[in-house]
Amino acid sequence: MPKMKSDSSAKKRFRFSKRGKVMKKKAGARHIMEHKGKNRKRSLRKSRSLGKAEAYVIKRLLPYS
Repeated sequence: MPKMKSDSSAKKRFRFSKRGKVMKKKAGARHIMEHKGKNRKRSLRKSRSLGKAEAYVIKRLLPYS
């Protein structure tokens, strides 16, 4: 059976924590930052973990992760 291919867009957007959670960057931190508060901008730097259903889909897109 041939090797499965990992989804290229998913490789760039998601990573796995040491415990196996699927992590992603928060949206809204690219531009138009001047009207956002400092606490909001600071929280946008952090990654967030995905829920069970979303993580299941991503794990299927990245079979070797």
